[in-house]
Amino acid sequence: MKHDFKPLPLLMAMAMALPAMAQTQEVHLGSVEVTGSREPSSVNATVVGAQSIQALRPATSDTASLLRNVPGVSLYGAGGVSSLPSIRGLADDRIRIKVDGMDLIASCPNHMNPALSYLDPSNVGTLTVFAGIAPVSVGGDSIAGTIVAETPAPVFAEPGQGTLAKGEIGAYYRSNGSAMGGNVSATFATESFSVSYTGATAESDNYQAGRDFKTSPVTGREGHSLPLDEVGSTAYKSRNHELGIAFKGGAHLVEAKVGYQEIPYQLWPNQRMDMLDNVQQRLNLRYRGAFGWGTLEARAWREDVEHFMDFGADKRFWYGPDSGGPAAPYGLPCAPASATCAGGMPMNTESTNTGVVLKGSVDLTERDLLRLGAEYQRYRLDDWWPASGGGMWPNTFWNVNDGKRDRTAAYAEWEGRPDPRWTTLAGVRYERVETDIGPVQAYNNGVAPASTLVPAFNDRDRRRTDDNWDATVLARYTPDQTIDIDAGFARKVRSPGLYERYTWMSRGMEMLMVNWFGDGNGYIGNPDLVPEKAHTVSVTVDWHSADRSRALKVTPYYTRVTDYVDALRCPASLGGACATQTPGGGKFVYLQFANQEARLYGIDVSGKAPLASTRVGEFGLEGLVGYTNGRNLDTGDNLYNIMPLNAKLMLTHRHGGWDNVLEVAMAAAKDDVSAERNEVETAGYALANLRASYSWPKVRIDLGVENLFDTFYSLPLGGAYLGQGTTMTSTPVGSVPVWGTAVPGMGRSIYAGVKVTF
Repeated sequence: MKHDFKPLPLLMAMAMALPAMAQTQEVHLGSVEVTGSREPSSVNATVVGAQSIQALRPATSDTASLLRNVPGVSLYGAGGVSSLPSIRGLADDRIRIKVDGMDLIASCPNHMNPALSYLDPSNVGTLTVFAGIAPVSVGGDSIAGTIVAETPAPVFAEPGQGTLAKGEIGAYYRSNGSAMGGNVSATFATESFSVSYTGATAESDNYQAGRDFKTSPVTGREGHSLPLDEVGSTAYKSRNHELGIAFKGGAHLVEAKVGYQEIPYQLWPNQRMDMLDNVQQRLNLRYRGAFGWGTLEARAWREDVEHFMDFGADKRFWYGPDSGGPAAPYGLPCAPASATCAGGMPMNTESTNTGVVLKGSVDLTERDLLRLGAEYQRYRLDDWWPASGGGMWPNTFWNVNDGKRDRTAAYAEWEGRPDPRWTTLAGVRYERVETDIGPVQAYNNGVAPASTLVPAFNDRDRRRTDDNWDATVLARYTPDQTIDIDAGFARKVRSPGLYERYTWMSRGMEMLMVNWFGDGNGYIGNPDLVPEKAHTVSVTVDWHSADRSRALKVTPYYTRVTDYVDALRCPASLGGACATQTPGGGKFVYLQFANQEARLYGIDVSGKAPLASTRVGEFGLEGLVGYTNGRNLDTGDNLYNIMPLNAKLMLTHRHGGWDNVLEVAMAAAKDDVSAERNEVETAGYALANLRASYSWPKVRIDLGVENLFDTFYSLPLGGAYLGQGTTMTSTPVGSVPVWGTAVPGMGRSIYAGVKVTF
């Protein structure tokens, strides 16, 4: 019965109850700090501050999950440190994600290394979300909004203090998956010089679901099998390092940061492949200065990524003893390598990402501010798969050869306060996006469909140039101390990525390797894709008491997307799997990216209210409700991976050094699914989470239980389960049906964390 729970009535009751809770007004979620500042960076923004981040750090190794209590944000299930944020139904490349001012891009056909995966939760200072209507100064090449992640700002000694030395050591353990990790940071500074180091490590075995969800222990590589409740391919290990140096003189700051990340392995429960190595190196330089007329900031960065995929321990290639083919050591070529013998499917990706930003703000008057900026980004990508036999023979397959994606942008934005009750913002942004790719190659150019696709692709003009215009208008009206009303309109444009435009092979095996959606389907690109154009309107009404101890915030929104990049069944004229659409007799399908018309609408509600002040502490109630509806207007189909109606209700308690939360997280059944992609439905659920912490001046201890009652549930945005067995076929050896089985969520997990500062 517990997994058949349908929380819709309770969710609706919460939505109706929140206004009564906030009769005297405001919503402030326990793990989200919504700033009321009128600074430019906070216009239409939700800020997750340091206190909120610290409360969640021991419970997660995934920085994106720190956003899980931000209204309108949900998460695509992926690797243990690499979930993909979604803002009001639009995810991944449709969101501009900036990490310390750098525009990072996932360099992988499965998007296994998204931007936030390069930042450990212990090194996050603040996270800022601009949902839907983002000012043009932080938007660009996106239609969903913007996420800005910042590491802690450099620290300097106070005047007369001499030198400053400080640091932090932290560690945690989580029972489910035996996850453990630690972090260390240290800073030495004078009044004008600061040097700092941060390092973190995290690792976990596979996690267990709330109950058995398999009928037999499907085997992976070298006979490796898993218990019936173990969710295969969810293990990971990561290491992060960052060294920062900063100089300050008067109102001027120069800063340099060098970062290095290595992920030796991160396995994927909803992909046919696993990440078996990922190395990122980055250099980030910044200047910031204040002048009599305003401020000026310049930034330059360089990022290099080396990425490798193959089958992890829980998966295996289909050529082996149980398929009639000869066995071969995992990860090694057959001896001799041949078209009927394979030891894996190695896939390599390398990229370089270089960017330059110059921006400034000019104080026109005491009430008017002008922001101007120019940006350039140069991105290069190579994606190649060495031959290893088993139909991958004799050439190296080039998925993306010498891929290029260059962006040049400029913007102007005015913010004014014509009246104490009004704040207005208007801006325009222009971007030129140029993409191109070199000639490609199949494993065997002489075999259909490669024999026709390779020359057709290589002979065509592949260069594309997009001229994109964004515009944003926002206004805030504050008639008194108890209400704020925000209204806005935005036109946002995003150019397709290299994988959307240029992945080219219609043979099933290669198509199945291009999939960042976790649905198990195969995808092929479309060079004729044009940019997406989104028009969004939203209104936010924020009632609150004068001291903001009570609040209710309601935000309805509507987005219409012209040339939305969706996916349709690939045409039979492309040959290969597109001509059959029956991959192994299963229900996975083969798709091609295509421009369509789409619309999304929904509402976000959040609120808080104090309950009681007693001798044993302060008690409060906080909550949120979110609903999004997305539809393809050309086909009438539902958009893929839309979070169903969901809610959270939190009972908070604070007393002395104690800060405690009892949370109930709920979601309705997901049955409005994409028929075109054969999207898997999921049942509704309700989970209880318990968090407690106690802080001394230099020490903090966190204790908690996630999924307190060990409830079994499926992740609404987790995709199809592909975590075990011969994942390149429609059904692995054993009794796990690949199609139709959603990725289960984690069962009960008890965690503890400690942080010591000095």
